[in-house]
Amino acid sequence: MTKKLNIAYVGFGKSTNRYHIPYVKERENIVIKRIVNRTLGKRPEQAELEANGTLFSTDIADIINDDSIDLVVIVTPAFAHYDYAKELLSAGKNVLCDKPLVETLEQAKELVALAKEKNLFFMPFQNRRFDSDFLTVKKVIEQGYLGDLVDITVNMDHFRPNDASQGGNFDGAWYGHGVHLVDQMVSLFGSPKEVQYDIRATRDYDSVDDYFSVNLLYPNLRATVAATEVAALPHPKWLVYGTKGTFIKMDVDQQENDLKVGMFPGDEGFGQDSPADFGQLTYFNQNGDRIVKHIPTVAGDYGRVYDSAYESIINGADKLVSDEQILAVIKTLENGFSK
Repeated sequence: MTKKLNIAYVGFGKSTNRYHIPYVKERENIVIKRIVNRTLGKRPEQAELEANGTLFSTDIADIINDDSIDLVVIVTPAFAHYDYAKELLSAGKNVLCDKPLVETLEQAKELVALAKEKNLFFMPFQNRRFDSDFLTVKKVIEQGYLGDLVDITVNMDHFRPNDASQGGNFDGAWYGHGVHLVDQMVSLFGSPKEVQYDIRATRDYDSVDDYFSVNLLYPNLRATVAATEVAALPHPKWLVYGTKGTFIKMDVDQQENDLKVGMFPGDEGFGQDSPADFGQLTYFNQNGDRIVKHIPTVAGDYGRVYDSAYESIINGADKLVSDEQILAVIKTLENGFSK
């Protein structure tokens, strides 16, 4: 009989209901036991979960005092991540926390050390490791079509010219979008040797940053992560150059777009690219022939973060995101604003 992983959520907003729960519902080995939120209403999502046995309350002590909970998932505004994670780890709970995990390397080190001291699972919810476009790029690299990598660029573009907002560094695009892209690069190549930063506010110079182009430098590779909110015509999502070829993927993973229109994991066609959206690979084979082919997109699945958490907690597998990777990402983000 498969052992169940009993989980609880802190936070019950859009992110919980869009990026977490739909994937958990697809997994029979995970049970949502409790949800704590500052305010409770009677939304349809709550009523459905309650009908299946999930307990709702407004007090985090209800989670802390429930010995049946195997994992607590923090899906709150980012400013609350550190305090909730510290409270839960201190109380002996395994923690999966939405990203950006925390604002400073000092905070990240403290939480990682606390988890180690108490022999607990602690990890950020880096679901973009299971974006279909990223998985496709990873496959192309691993299959050796490109030879030795020279330059790789990933963009996260939007066109939101009137959405400038106020706040601190933790509230801008670098932490909000950069955390995804930096983690993807760190997962592929490790911690960069040097980082060159260009982080700006372009829509309103007194607002939080909404643009970045940051070079992560490795011994023989430049990995650039970039984003803008004023791209009426977006860049390619991925542009990868190697000594033997080039791979271009224009379009983003479709999971988020499908979730926004009410499609869910398990629905026919969910998250799938059409052939017109496949990436283009151009390379030279051993005979010197120039080959051009379209690479079918690898299926993405954000729920695989939960699969990995299950394997780590229940079966003792290594974490998807190592402690070293956690610290490398937060260090790279924080240093973007160092004087």
